[in-house]
Amino acid sequence: MAVRIDHAVTSGTFTLDGQSFDVDNNVWVVGDDAECVVVDAPHDVGAILAVVGGRRVRAVVATHAHDDHVRVAPALSRATGAPVLLHPDDRVLWDMVHPDEPPGGELRDGATVEVAGTALTVLHTPGHSPGACCLHSAGLGVVFTGDTLFAGGPGATGRSFSDFGTIVVSIRDRLLTLPPQTVVHTGHGDSTTIGAEAPHLDEWLARGH
Repeated sequence: MAVRIDHAVTSGTFTLDGQSFDVDNNVWVVGDDAECVVVDAPHDVGAILAVVGGRRVRAVVATHAHDDHVRVAPALSRATGAPVLLHPDDRVLWDMVHPDEPPGGELRDGATVEVAGTALTVLHTPGHSPGACCLHSAGLGVVFTGDTLFAGGPGATGRSFSDFGTIVVSIRDRLLTLPPQTVVHTGHGDSTTIGAEAPHLDEWLARGH
């Protein structure tokens, strides 16, 4: 069975440092007709399950633990029996959202998440948050970047547990080194490619965000 990438957008809020914002989040589902992996679980379990269909969910991968990416992760885990995987450096953020429900497993740099005969390689890309991770599939020619890299530049670094210098290093050393034709599926907004973003690194450094 062919591996495919399905997509949904959910709407809700992002809350940190005492402020809340309305946001639309991308949910990416990678798999075939039998099984899949869900990348991020923002606001609406029903919308995610509609994309999953009747497939076995092998894992719910959290690119990072801001509440707009993990709000329904425990509920989705209960509904599917799949563990929520999170990099341990983001546990401080996770505990702000789900203090009584720990994630079900850890993401580690260089580890792989296997689904439908395809390997998704974990790239630890701190900066937007300490444990932010991207998932790269060389076979599919895609990278799921969460809030690390968007069409137009780095993810935001103006809030607690974020750092601009760190995210720039992550993008430069871990993402812009991927093949230029690699499709970048982001946590919010439109997809892009590594080749489209790479020429703008100096602009991002100059503007400081």
